[in-house]
Amino acid sequence: MRIKALASSCRGGWPLDSQSVKQSASTVLTSQSVGLVLQLHRFCSREFYFCGERDMKNKFFIPSSNKSSVGLLIIALVIGGISAQAAGLLNSPAGGYLVCVNPKTKVVTHPGKSTCPKGSKKLVLGARGVAGADGITGAAGIAGKDGANGKDGKTLWNGVKDPESTLGAPGDIFINSVTKTLFGPKDLATGWPAGVSMVGPTGATGAPGSNGGSGPAGATGQAGSNGINGTDATLKITELSLCDGVDDGTVADEICKVGMRGPGGGIIFFVDYNDQYTGFNYLEAAPSELPTTLTWSNNTSTSVPGANGWAARAVGRGQTNTTDIVRSSTSGAAFSADAYVSPTFNGGTKSDWFLGSLGEMKLMYDNLQGLGGLADVKYWSSTEVLSVGAWFQDFSRGYQVTDSKSATYYVRPVRAF
Repeated sequence: MRIKALASSCRGGWPLDSQSVKQSASTVLTSQSVGLVLQLHRFCSREFYFCGERDMKNKFFIPSSNKSSVGLLIIALVIGGISAQAAGLLNSPAGGYLVCVNPKTKVVTHPGKSTCPKGSKKLVLGARGVAGADGITGAAGIAGKDGANGKDGKTLWNGVKDPESTLGAPGDIFINSVTKTLFGPKDLATGWPAGVSMVGPTGATGAPGSNGGSGPAGATGQAGSNGINGTDATLKITELSLCDGVDDGTVADEICKVGMRGPGGGIIFFVDYNDQYTGFNYLEAAPSELPTTLTWSNNTSTSVPGANGWAARAVGRGQTNTTDIVRSSTSGAAFSADAYVSPTFNGGTKSDWFLGSLGEMKLMYDNLQGLGGLADVKYWSSTEVLSVGAWFQDFSRGYQVTDSKSATYYVRPVRAF
């Protein structure tokens, strides 16, 4: 335990109190084996040459003449403790400085070894005490002051048109959401810079994808409205059984077809199966051409209006052309064809023959190739050209040509029924 040294004035001395001991690094601890407060009385130290005394109030005094001795005592104790430690005289684990106290004589000695004489008590000066327990954690300190506000950040603007000069502050950014154009950052001196498009260039066209699978069939739609009535179909002719076929007998009782012998004993060269023409369904060529070549007409300088022009070339026009030519002439191809009477066939003869039109003579050439005893010669038609010429059909080469009415060509009469 600590030895408390209290001070007061006594016979001119100065006090050696606890503060002095602390400042001199000479705090005195009792040995644990003593277990009491040492009651110091007057004594003299032979080692440090000073004397002290204790009064009845346990105050320890040192005469004023020994003030310098106190400092020497403290220095000696420190140096001695260091020396004793070096010499192995410090026998305390705490590293204290060993002194011996005689309880009877009240004399304090330093034995210079690690044990005290018999009858003396051990004191360890400057020993380290046992560490105290940790104190209770103190309360939390008062919260510090709020820091200064940070600088405002920059603003990102957007709109449907380009930014106006008064909008925003330096450093701001603006996006035109319609044109996808970026403006900024805004400059303090020059304002908003030119915009930059945020849309990249169009990429290359990708390869065509594969065809998708067929979808499910849709529902059946509503029935449509009835269509308008169509035009009447062309009526088929009533075919006649008036011709003689492959048996080539004397009785004409077969349905007439191209190449068969007709009622006039000639050859059928056209059948109007779809009833295109009015007044007839069949065209028949005479059994043979007339015996001599003839001029077209003896009237070689006067035009025949009824036999001239585009209409006079048509199939079915031969009879009309011939009638008009005969009225203005007294001889020639048309005149002779009109006067032709076929030989007797099937019990009779036919006298309704005429000179065929250019179209009818073309059908005869096309449909009777190799039939009817026709020759590779030129045959007159009843179609006039200008006032001095007429058309003929060349059965040798197939073409149609005009020539002077005074030229002489073959005549093959035609009849319609």
